[in-house]
Amino acid sequence: MGDRATGFLMRMAAVVAVACLAACGRSEDTSTDLEASTPTRTATTAGELPPSPTLVAIKRRGRLNCGVNQGLVGFAYTDNRGEWRGFDVDFCRGLAAAVVGDPDAVRFVPLSAENRFQALEDGRVDVLWRNTSWTMERDTGGRLSFAGINYYDGQGFLVRRALNLNSAAELNGARICLQSGSTSALNVEDYFRSRGIEYRAVVLPTEEAARQAYGREDCDAFSADVSALAAARTTLGDSSQHVILPDVISKEPLGPVVRRGDEQWTAIVRWTQNALVLAEELGVTQANVEDQAAEARDPQVRRLLGVEGEFGSRMGLSDDWARDAIAGVGNYGEIFERNLGSQSALDLARGLNAQWNGRPAGLIYGLPVR
Repeated sequence: MGDRATGFLMRMAAVVAVACLAACGRSEDTSTDLEASTPTRTATTAGELPPSPTLVAIKRRGRLNCGVNQGLVGFAYTDNRGEWRGFDVDFCRGLAAAVVGDPDAVRFVPLSAENRFQALEDGRVDVLWRNTSWTMERDTGGRLSFAGINYYDGQGFLVRRALNLNSAAELNGARICLQSGSTSALNVEDYFRSRGIEYRAVVLPTEEAARQAYGREDCDAFSADVSALAAARTTLGDSSQHVILPDVISKEPLGPVVRRGDEQWTAIVRWTQNALVLAEELGVTQANVEDQAAEARDPQVRRLLGVEGEFGSRMGLSDDWARDAIAGVGNYGEIFERNLGSQSALDLARGLNAQWNGRPAGLIYGLPVR
């Protein structure tokens, strides 16, 4: 038997094995998918990724299970009609469009900072897109892998304007509201200890509880990612009476998290996010994506949209995967503007999240599809 025939039979055997595993898993109505929680190693030909049990589970149930924040304006929250909105929510929808062909084929699973990683490890969600910082401990300490960075943030302090503060270094003896289960408390400890400043941590179980405690004046300052502070300020009675101090005390690279060991699924999440970033760089928008697919001469655009090459099929997807994602939610810039930027209540500047070749330049950089 020739090498190509042998390779074909091996691939078919791998697909059958994974399909059997999916068929033996729990029903769609249960809280976890066994086939998604434990990646299966199968034989593949050289250069191919092992078939993804997570992808098999998603296609079987017909939807993506996406872990998101329990409620953070701009990133993940429900509107007055109960519809999920936000920056992270749109990335979940883009991923669903790439995988299933439908941006609405998503079940959003609200998770706290403390239970988010366990929910992912247990298979209750396929991907965690919940303003989670990429740190060494998280990346090397368990069954988790980061698939990329979609927002560059940093931790700061929200205080009342009446305190007339110019710097966090003036918070000597202050009560600082913090959320448990996050890196916030550790960053605050590092900041004040290195400067010999006394403070008292007021640790609450959720971001919402920390924000409410600050609103009740149970603490003098609220410390979290600057984007979360901007969101919190919009919910306070008179937002003009609260200011975010200029100090940024940490680097918080936020992005999607997946289970370790499922290389194909990690690649799908990484390259779907990257496709939305690259689309902005190449001028491909939600409004013009179909015209670009039909008329573009730029080889970069043609490869991105599946007109040339077979990049989607390498990941077990349609070659239109990126086109579907862009058509579903728009490019990175469109997602940013409507959720966090000038079209939103937060009105955040792009800052570090501007394109690398923007004016001014940022850190958002599209990897080449080729």
